[in-house]
Amino acid sequence: MSNAIQTARFAIGEVVRHRLLDFRGVIFDVDPEFANTEEWYEAIPADIRPAKNQPFYHLLAENEETSYVAYVSQQNLVADDDEEEVVHPAIATMFDRFEPGRYHLRPERRH
Repeated sequence: MSNAIQTARFAIGEVVRHRLLDFRGVIFDVDPEFANTEEWYEAIPADIRPAKNQPFYHLLAENEETSYVAYVSQQNLVADDDEEEVVHPAIATMFDRFEPGRYHLRPERRH
């Protein structure tokens, strides 16, 4: 893989699933490349640590037990195809409606 920054494959509002871990979420922000702390990055096991020169996504995430905010590399996300809504308390503050696979930003959240 080259050092060039990749184009974001997913958009704000899309529902995605982690490729390796058992959680899914809705994207609410995208960084063109890694923009978290070095401590966060180093905490990822080396054998699954993603490259920094790719888009990273902020997700309102859920798993079987809880909801939380996740920060995930593009290489570890796939489109979610189960068409169910994501259960997260912050969704209503950012998005106003859901259709299978995607949430729509509230008008006041659009740039």
